[in-house]
Amino acid sequence: MEKEMTDKEAYLQKLQAKLDEWEANINALKAKASGANADAQIQMNKQIRELESDKSEMKQKYEELKAASDEAWKDISSGMEAAWDRVSASFRNAADRFK
Repeated sequence: MEKEMTDKEAYLQKLQAKLDEWEANINALKAKASGANADAQIQMNKQIRELESDKSEMKQKYEELKAASDEAWKDISSGMEAAWDRVSASFRNAADRFK
């Protein structure tokens, strides 16, 4: 019999999907930057570095949450929502700016 997914596992799966999406977005921006003119390339590369830093920070938070006990993860996850929302907004803004 297959074990039912816990809330923590489902939440971690959702966050991993978001991290994967961000990685794909960064790769798309890198490809777009490589074909841009010099000024646009400078701006895009700066934005890419910021997004990579944000993604790295969120990956670290993901790992902390993954390592948390089943009892503690809800407390940790509630504090993470604002950070995830902030980084998601950064990715949306970058995508809009460099369409």
